[in-house]
Amino acid sequence: MPQGFNAKPDADQLGNGDAVAEGFLVEPVRHPVELDDLRLDDDAAKVVRRLTRHGYEAYLVGGCVRDLLLGRRPKDFDVATSALPDDVRRLFKNSRIIGRRFRLAHVLFGGGKVIETATFRRTPRQGEDCDGIDLLIRSDNEFGQAHEDAVRRDFTINGLFYDLQRREVLDWVSGMPDIVCRTVNTIGSPVTRFLEDPVRILRAIKFAARLDFGVSPEVYDAIIQTRGSLAMAARPRLFEELLRLLRAGAAHRAFWLAWESGVLDVLLPELASFLADEPETGGLTWRMLSVVDQWVLEHNEPLSDVVLCSILLIEPLLEACEGTRDRMAAAGRFLEPIIDRLNVPRRVADSMRRVATVLPRLESGRIGRFSRASIWEEIRQILEIRGLARGIPAALPTSRTSTLVENPKPARTRKRRPHVTTTAIDR
Repeated sequence: MPQGFNAKPDADQLGNGDAVAEGFLVEPVRHPVELDDLRLDDDAAKVVRRLTRHGYEAYLVGGCVRDLLLGRRPKDFDVATSALPDDVRRLFKNSRIIGRRFRLAHVLFGGGKVIETATFRRTPRQGEDCDGIDLLIRSDNEFGQAHEDAVRRDFTINGLFYDLQRREVLDWVSGMPDIVCRTVNTIGSPVTRFLEDPVRILRAIKFAARLDFGVSPEVYDAIIQTRGSLAMAARPRLFEELLRLLRAGAAHRAFWLAWESGVLDVLLPELASFLADEPETGGLTWRMLSVVDQWVLEHNEPLSDVVLCSILLIEPLLEACEGTRDRMAAAGRFLEPIIDRLNVPRRVADSMRRVATVLPRLESGRIGRFSRASIWEEIRQILEIRGLARGIPAALPTSRTSTLVENPKPARTRKRRPHVTTTAIDR
């Protein structure tokens, strides 16, 4: 924990999540915290300091503050400010404004680095004719103040702002106590938050798994109560969040939480019913997810979407293909409802069908011409992960080129016709 933070703040400092969400707390609780300068991004600090020097409020916000407080290295840094997008564009010539629904600025630096700089937002006010039943947020397009920007966020651990100049964490949402207790809590009522945006259910699972946090009882109960609302969420967002669960290095725990809470019954009932018949810890699917987690932590290159989706679904997919003469068609029938439910790209689904078709033959050692297939690298990684999960690592060629080098075709010899000399008698 960073130096200077009081792990046991006074009771009157903690506030109330519901009261905060209603906008009753305008002044934040300030926690003096010395963050590790080596983990702070110099370019993000430059953006914040230039904005404050020109009279605007500007803070580091969201996930980067959370990760810094936990002693982790943030993947990216975001800035929230009172400056309008055009003001940011005027101050930073190396910036551009993006977004149609909500405009924000990207400040560009060398090496492709982007510091996302957004104007404070607030939750849109519900119209007077709203009956309160449909809470789904369809617009989030109003500028606001710093405290309004904090309380519109999803989880308390993501609602913390860091004041670089004063070296203080600004807490409107009781996020610091949850950082200390390592607990995932929503800002305000969890049922309301999940109905506003059902994808937050998957985000709660992701943070609990990736950060090794607990889920508060109120949040867990709300997940079970509102999990059916995931059917109302945008399908591309659901697919992307599932991929994030697989990429985060904590896929085993994330999908165990999703399965235990019934979320998987809504998103992937085919997988949920299969896992119900597998041991909770020793099943091959769970062991493969553990191998994926180890792979993510040890390798610099991430696994492709094809590999991740195949590992997740390969066991029920192979079961669906078992005993059929046309494995490709059987795999297609299994995947079709999943493609429709989660908007799985056809490129990914087609590759998964091919994997299910050839995998049994490859695992029996008959690689042959498949080592020259366009998706051989993905197939090789899937075979390697399955082998490691079974405790039998496979020695496989790493690429089409290496296969051709290791097993060159024999050179064709050209037979020459015998040379016959003629004599004068023959002539």
